[in-house]
Amino acid sequence: GYALTGLRTLIKTEHNILVHTVATVIVIALGWWRGLSTVKWCIILGVIALVWICEAFNTALERLCDMITREQHPVIKQVKDVSSGAVLIAAILAVIVGILVFFS
Repeated sequence: GYALTGLRTLIKTEHNILVHTVATVIVIALGWWRGLSTVKWCIILGVIALVWICEAFNTALERLCDMITREQHPVIKQVKDVSSGAVLIAAILAVIVGILVFFS
């Protein structure tokens, strides 16, 4: 349905998804190798999902903004910048959580 089409679009069109995919595979492999507890798996999978969700919303907002206008507009720029900032916050959180989970 629509959800799978959206995921396919995200994967096919967004370069950053490749980075997130590589990071996801590495973290899951490392978690499997380290034998993480159920609680730690829930934490790790939660922050991975958060990053992917933020990236999906960022992509959706960027596409919507592009439909409104392709011309430079200060408000559209702010929307895109704030949306990208949310992805950055989620990614930084994921790194911090990963360090805490794997090294404590």
